[in-house]
Amino acid sequence: MSPSPETAPDRDALAGEYVLGLVEGTDRERLEQRIAREPALAASVESWRGHLAAIDATARPIPPSPGLWARIEAEIAAILPAAERGRAKAVKAGGTLSDWWNSLFVWRGAAFAGALAALVLAIGLNGALDRAKRQPLMVAVLLTDANVAAAVVNTYPDGRVEMVPLQNIAVPAGMALEIWTLWDRAVGPRSVGLIDRARTTPLRLDQLPLGTNQLFEITIEPATGSPTGRPTGPIVAKGTTSQAL
Repeated sequence: MSPSPETAPDRDALAGEYVLGLVEGTDRERLEQRIAREPALAASVESWRGHLAAIDATARPIPPSPGLWARIEAEIAAILPAAERGRAKAVKAGGTLSDWWNSLFVWRGAAFAGALAALVLAIGLNGALDRAKRQPLMVAVLLTDANVAAAVVNTYPDGRVEMVPLQNIAVPAGMALEIWTLWDRAVGPRSVGLIDRARTTPLRLDQLPLGTNQLFEITIEPATGSPTGRPTGPIVAKGTTSQAL
């Protein structure tokens, strides 16, 4: 009896397995030869690549632990006897259940669903890590003399510190905004940024200390910065750091 012709769902499932990297070795070589000569299969492969392009672009490869494959093989070996018993029961139960058990499309669909779930999990973990990196550890809300929030200073887990303006700050011609930090009055304030207008800017703390209740302030200085290395102009806004909620 000749094998039954491949259906469109079978072909689509096979293309999905290929794009996900589930086809290996000689099977992959034979499939690539088919893709080269079968336009319908090639179109299905391109369709899957388009569907998974966004996932592929954002997911970072995570190498498996040394013992992962050994554990997988052991678990598969443990469930094979139960699977064989289930197959035997299916054969006895009749043709419909047996056909379902032996359906290549069903097993391909299960393998594809498992692989897709693993991809979604990896993307979710990667997204959670990325969000954690973007959550500030400490913040300082810089207030004007009228207690209006003019800017906020965020410090991040990777050591980045940036100032984000919350409103426009008028800067006279030939002048600039200089950002300062003060952690010890005996040492005095240190300049950590100089900008020509209110805009988001990274602050250069370099090796300076950074902790809670640390003062940050903005002053109006000459365009090239304070000539004394200390604040000389009027204070636009100031505030101290506290732990982010």
